Amino acid sequence: MLPSENKYLTNVSFDTVIFGFTGEELKILILEYQNSGMFALPGGYIRRDQNLLDAVKKGVMKRTGLKKIHLEQFHTFGKLNRSDPEPSKKIARGLGYELEEDNWVLDRFITIGYYSLIDYNQVRPAPNKFSDSINWYSINDLPPLMMDHKEIVEKALEAIRNDLGKKPIGTNLLPEKFTMKELRKVYETILNKKLRRTTFQRKMLSMDFLKRHEKLYTGAANKAPYLYSFDKEKAEKP
Repeated sequence: MLPSENKYLTNVSFDTVIFGFTGEELKILILEYQNSGMFALPGGYIRRDQNLLDAVKKGVMKRTGLKKIHLEQFHTFGKLNRSDPEPSKKIARGLGYELEEDNWVLDRFITIGYYSLIDYNQVRPAPNKFSDSINWYSINDLPPLMMDHKEIVEKALEAIRNDLGKKPIGTNLLPEKFTMKELRKVYETILNKKLRRTTFQRKMLSMDFLKRHEKLYTGAANKAPYLYSFDKEKAEKP
């Protein structure tokens, strides 16, 4: 059954770029709609009795299985040409419906973009009732995305890169304890460039949101790297 206009706000939606880090590359979750061959970011409509942020959190929780979710609103997308009704018609046909021309989901929509940084290893991707699958895709090898979803991904990456010098971006992409090398790899992957080890470590320690722990012994004791964790109280300060 398709969404009812009586339950949802018209002309506004949300789309989420859900990032996970494998240890080697950055990936995002992409849905494939049933019987249409169309790929899209996870998103949705906002119920009339629901806060926007609550709608986004619920949508991400359903797709990932995670309740504690980091979300950042990064851009609103409202170009006139983003509201081509044909993708919605094709998705509906794939589900066995033919939409009337005056159906509310074919109208112009402004969408609010959020990005979410989550621990890749904790996610159990779950498709919704309209999609065949939801899978991780490398940011360097995405399928063709519907409407302006490629632009939404690019804007999300731009927002994360802008936030790198201001916020502890790795907080939700890494396990609770990690090495400085692992943290540097996150930054290098997001920025798509190599960073000098000593310069990076000095900068991270100067930001004062890391706690140093015991060494990670895997071989020669004199080469064992220290483990770190984020001081969440300091990391979450505005």
